[in-house]
Amino acid sequence: MSAEKGPIVVKRISKGGGGHHGGGWKIAYADFMTAMMAFFLVMWLLSNASPKQREGIAEHFRMPLKVAMNGGEKSGTSASVIPGGGMDPTTSVEGEVRLAQADAEDTADADRLESMKKRLDDLIESSPVFKQFRSQILIDITTEGLRLQIVDNENRPMFDLASARLLPHVRVILREIGPVLNDLPNRITLSGHTDAIVYTNGDRSYGNWELSADRANASRRELVMGGMAEDKVLRVVGLADSQHLDKAEPRNPINRRISIVVLNHRTQQQIERENSGGGAAGTTRAGRLPRVAPPPTDNVKVTAYKGPALAGN
Repeated sequence: MSAEKGPIVVKRISKGGGGHHGGGWKIAYADFMTAMMAFFLVMWLLSNASPKQREGIAEHFRMPLKVAMNGGEKSGTSASVIPGGGMDPTTSVEGEVRLAQADAEDTADADRLESMKKRLDDLIESSPVFKQFRSQILIDITTEGLRLQIVDNENRPMFDLASARLLPHVRVILREIGPVLNDLPNRITLSGHTDAIVYTNGDRSYGNWELSADRANASRRELVMGGMAEDKVLRVVGLADSQHLDKAEPRNPINRRISIVVLNHRTQQQIERENSGGGAAGTTRAGRLPRVAPPPTDNVKVTAYKGPALAGN
């Protein structure tokens, strides 16, 4: 007896689907969280990177665009003859080592200068010799290094009138500072500055340029007399009245000053490279002054001189 076969019915159940029962949103959410984690990781790494490392990262992302904008011409430090190709030495193992060493040297240099600044500040505050002259000594960190400036005061000038002869209290200050500068390997530069009062003594060949250079060199001699090593000095220059601390009042006595800069290693290397083709550094006079970048005057509080104009320079 044969049984009659009926139709086979297949029941299909659809999984997933719309509404809150679907699983597609979970994938989108996971992708979003992954992207956010990556973003915050990058931000954390950048916040802990040194300025040198951040500059290298920025340059890495700029390089492809630079190659494209140059029409495929070779750019950057690639040694390859193929435009934009080859190994970049700065990303090689040797290049990374050099960058790390330079970064470590920058950090160590900055720490040394900051430590010296604190030491000088403490010396000025604690020493009876310095304390009475505190208002005439300005110390700050600039892009060139640690800058120490000794400025004129309307009641206590640094030099005899229109002369390079140091007054006794300035001799004491410089001789106290001299030995302290030996504690750092960094070399120094000295700059002499005058106010805007025109120097006239009947000799047209001698003016504020010569006077400022002679004053800077007289200060160098006092530092050496105090015990500073003679080879610490890399450059002595006279800048006359070309760079005022108080730009609003060019005749302010504060513009008459001696500036001593303990150079950071980058500025020192730059000056040494400039000097390598022209002999050793030394005292310069008017007509032979090198072109130097003006020292920054940030972080220096200047009070405009309101009294009568003094016989300056």
